[in-house]
Amino acid sequence: MTWHWQSPQWLYLLLLVPALIGLHVWTLRKGKGSLRFSDLRIFDGIPPSWTVHLRHLPFAFRMLALVLLIVALARPQAGHSEEEVLTEGIDILVALDNSGSMAAEDFKPRNRLHVAKETVAKFVRGRRNDRIGLVVFAEKSYTRCPLTLDYGVLQTLLDGVSLAPKSEDGTALGMGLATSVNRLRTSRAKSRVIVLLTDGRNNRGAIDPATGAALAKAMGIRIYTIGVGTKGEAPYPVDDPVFGRRYIYIPADIDEESLKSIAATTAGLYFRATDSRSLESIFAKIDRMEKTEVKVKRYMRFTELFPAFLLPGVFLFLLEVGLSQTRLRQIP
Repeated sequence: MTWHWQSPQWLYLLLLVPALIGLHVWTLRKGKGSLRFSDLRIFDGIPPSWTVHLRHLPFAFRMLALVLLIVALARPQAGHSEEEVLTEGIDILVALDNSGSMAAEDFKPRNRLHVAKETVAKFVRGRRNDRIGLVVFAEKSYTRCPLTLDYGVLQTLLDGVSLAPKSEDGTALGMGLATSVNRLRTSRAKSRVIVLLTDGRNNRGAIDPATGAALAKAMGIRIYTIGVGTKGEAPYPVDDPVFGRRYIYIPADIDEESLKSIAATTAGLYFRATDSRSLESIFAKIDRMEKTEVKVKRYMRFTELFPAFLLPGVFLFLLEVGLSQTRLRQIP
């Protein structure tokens, strides 16, 4: 909501208020009463009435009424903006690997999955008018969040992604791609994109990665693949019931050739992220590449607010006139 003054020139009259207050104070200090008494000692024992204490109240009401009436003349308005999106944005499906190997802690200070989730969340916050969805895969693949413009809901569902249980461990790259393609199949967006993020190679599922890439190509969907993991070995936590948590080192097992092939099949790109900074840089690069011009028509609807100032101003003015002519009337 925004504020707007329809006739702001009237606000210059507010400069009169401090001048009138100064003139009133000067008059009180310099002025003399019209009635004179030879001796005022007879009034010493009489306590001042409440009218004496409130003798300046009519002037205060007069000044406040003046301020309110001037503001009303300036016609304050509250503007409410509305947007009508005339063209669709991009439909983006993030396919996130949550297999057990994503627990490796080479992306300090947290594991790969935690850093990946934070980076995806930052990527989502930077988009606007683009529908974004989330697919999670390990041994099996499922839709965590369908394509949506409600980024708050997407963020909540993304925060809830955890490592797959050991009984469902594995990496079904092909199934992750197939589920993502199925979600984008009915999309009418000008551009449809899958961002596939994994640290392993396909070892589960009925659909292989090449078939998943072919499906995406047939649907006109572009795939960006990201291999997550440091080169060499990475520390992996193991919770021992006797000795507590300890770390073992596991070698990186990213099928880069397959990820490059998937991306090339769909005219996409492959990236390798070896730490959290490089992962953020990759998503920033994808963010810059996947931009489309979205035409938006904006409307501004204004609501008149001057009655909220006019009515109290008139009331205070009438109250000041009534008081100054009755209980708080001053003798000339």
